[in-house]
This record gives sequence, C-alpha cells and structure tokens, in this order.
Amino acid sequence: MALNVLVYSDDRNTREQVRLALGRRPAEDLAELQYLECATAPAVIKALDAHAKGAKRLDLLVLDGEATPVGGMGLCRQLKDEIYGCPPVLVLIGRPQDSWLAAWSRADAAIAAPVDPAALAETATALLRTGKQHLVG
Repeated sequence: MALNVLVYSDDRNTREQVRLALGRRPAEDLAELQYLECATAPAVIKALDAHAKGAKRLDLLVLDGEATPVGGMGLCRQLKDEIYGCPPVLVLIGRPQDSWLAAWSRADAAIAAPVDPAALAETATALLRTGKQHLVG
C-alpha cells in the first residue's frame, strides 16, 4: 500500500523540489510515495476532510511556511486544532530562526528552505516510520 504525502505551497517550484527530494521511496523499508499537490489552503482542508472521513488516507503533510496568502504554519496550527488524528506535519520554514514559529504551529518537524534534499528525506522518513502499518514486507 502506497504512502500518501500532501505537499502544500502556492509555488509550484517548491512543490516540485519536495517531490524530487523525497522521490518515489525515500527509504527501502517504506512503501512507495504518492503525492497530492495543493496550491491553496482550501484544497488542503478539503483533502484533510476526506482523510478525517476515511475516504483518502494521508500519511504526511509537507506545508510551505512561506506560502501566501495562507502560510503553512498558520494552516498547520488550524489543522492540528480541528482535525482529529491529523497526520504528521513537516513545515518548510524560511529561516532557521523561525523554528519557534514551527513549534507554535504544532508541526511535528521543520526544516529550512530552500529544501536540502537529504535533510528533507531524512526528516520525512522519520515521520513516515511512526506508522508501522506503512512498512514494507
């Protein structure tokens, strides 16, 4: 069963960087990744509503903290408050000094943008491994 990763950013280049950094399978013990790209906050909320209703499972959310008009950190806090069983959230922050904002947002992890492929893959893999049912074999 594939792992579903939602990637939110108003910038398609940022979404592409995330997809390329994580690839199809960031670790051998994980199932392949499938991506759902969202360019707007309403699209993210719609996807999470489907997740909450059991229609579409999401295993990881990668939210761009610098997205406009709705930033990923504010959106993360909203999702953590409103969605029971919210999937793990990795927030991309503009500067390492913004890590306190990521903590405020209740993100499970944060990495600085521009995306460092190795750091993103390592952090996302750790978050995806928290769900043992998603391990391969």
